[in-house]
Amino acid sequence: MRTYLDHAASAPVRPEVAQQVAEDLASGLGGWANPSAQHTAGRRMGALLAQARARLASALGVDAHEVLLTSGGTEADALVVSGRARAVPGGRLVVSPIEHPAVLDSARTAVDQLGAGLSLLEVDDAGRVELDSVDQALAPAGSTGHSPASLVSVMTANNETGVVQDMAALVARVREASGGGRPGESGYVPVHSDVVAALGKVPVDFHGWGLDAMSLSGHKLGAPVGVGALVVRRDLTLTPATGGGRQERGLRSGTQDVVAARALALAVELAVAEREEQEARLAALRRRILEGAGALAGVHATLPEGADHVASTAHLWFEEADVEALLMALDLAGIDASAGSACHAGVTQPSHVLLAMGFEEGPARSTLRCSLGRETSPEDVERLLTALPAALEGARRAWKVTHKEQ
Repeated sequence: MRTYLDHAASAPVRPEVAQQVAEDLASGLGGWANPSAQHTAGRRMGALLAQARARLASALGVDAHEVLLTSGGTEADALVVSGRARAVPGGRLVVSPIEHPAVLDSARTAVDQLGAGLSLLEVDDAGRVELDSVDQALAPAGSTGHSPASLVSVMTANNETGVVQDMAALVARVREASGGGRPGESGYVPVHSDVVAALGKVPVDFHGWGLDAMSLSGHKLGAPVGVGALVVRRDLTLTPATGGGRQERGLRSGTQDVVAARALALAVELAVAEREEQEARLAALRRRILEGAGALAGVHATLPEGADHVASTAHLWFEEADVEALLMALDLAGIDASAGSACHAGVTQPSHVLLAMGFEEGPARSTLRCSLGRETSPEDVERLLTALPAALEGARRAWKVTHKEQ
């Protein structure tokens, strides 16, 4: 039996969703009619698509016309970041340094290819955005020499550490600092949030927070890989990179996947409905991981006490440990977990999130993210804690070998 502790990367498809997808495919919803077609079969598919969009909007507390279907959170992030860069030539993107690469890389690409400006906000030792840095980033253009800001993007919950931002306070600070409190007012700067790691884990309130756009992904919630959404206000101007059939308000042309849209709607409905129950259960499991692992020498919780966090992510860092050896040993012991940092060409890189939080490169390379889900049991946690001491011992031996005489 394997223990799966990587739900933040991708969660198992929920049985209810799998059953609905199977029934949809068996009944002919697998794409034999285009939902944009005007014949009877097409109109039926179009009605089912509209129904799925309405259900998704209801679960998110937004209007149906604000929901644009995408292939996932990465595409949704890229659409809004690059869309603003194209809509406001020479404008400046303002993002936190702990964003998912879908935001950070899209912003850097916009700088290189579209001539956009880029400002990085500052974060504290927990990864929370320093609100004073918002004031500096959004100061009037004449006082800083910067171009006007075209977008602020800050993720609600970090995908690595699980730290949660106070989005309402952040949006309020953006409005105050920019001088534009409402869309259409001079100086108004739209705010986007990636809620992929937050939805179903903490309350998400698009309109209550005052957001202009937010991104979500289905496969983190129990839908199949390949479907997500961008929620975006009608009055937010985004310029697409491509043309086509003008589906999804002209921002994402192409035949819509009705089966996937229905799967996403059901997965979000279920995740939102059970959030409070799962949060209480997973908080106890997270606490057990942090306490059990923290009892080992040189093992530390990444987030400081008191930092708001999702209950489903336990993030650790290790003194003098080779994280690749640690992950391999856990894998051999039947534990699926992740480092929580990107791997390029087979070499684990230091986490850009931890570096932004003030960690040195060594600790930022030696991290473990245990992300829990609805399937995670107390027995799973105990299997991790049983396997961890030996895995850590091997990881420390590997570290000593690679750091000898350095």
